[in-house]
Amino acid sequence: MLKSMAIAFAAAVCAAGAASAHITLEQSQTPSGKAYKAVLRVGHGCEGKATIKIRVKIPEGLLSAKPMPKSGWSIEKVNAAYEKSYDLYGKPVREGVSEIIWSGGTLADDEYDEFVFRATVAKEIPPGTRIYVPVVQECAEGAVERWIEVPAAGKSPDDYETPAPYFDVVEQPRS
Repeated sequence: MLKSMAIAFAAAVCAAGAASAHITLEQSQTPSGKAYKAVLRVGHGCEGKATIKIRVKIPEGLLSAKPMPKSGWSIEKVNAAYEKSYDLYGKPVREGVSEIIWSGGTLADDEYDEFVFRATVAKEIPPGTRIYVPVVQECAEGAVERWIEVPAAGKSPDDYETPAPYFDVVEQPRS
């Protein structure tokens, strides 16, 4: 009896977590100094309305970001200066893509899709760092979902209603 109650509780907790995770990243980890393929999974629209635009803020320390084109969607890239200079394959970089915007397409509320970009995690970012990738999802009829909440110290993404997708920087695997 106790075992079946524990299983039911665990299933309820997992279901609640999945329900609150609306836009997530496919891969949860990558080493610093390496390329990261960010696959943003969009599971639904905004309260029944179709998604018409995805805006992604590229966080400081993700260098040389490049979006993957999507059939039926346009891509806009916004460049900006970084807060500091980073070494990218032996050359200093001080600016790059700070925002990627996919627009012009339609993703129905009852459909699923992925939006992809690739970037290099600056080698100056130490293992153990959690990188949040804020996303704004714009939908038909002016509806908007902002997946931009970054947890304060002592909190986790589960403490928020609309957490930003994230991944963790890990140690380089030894070969």
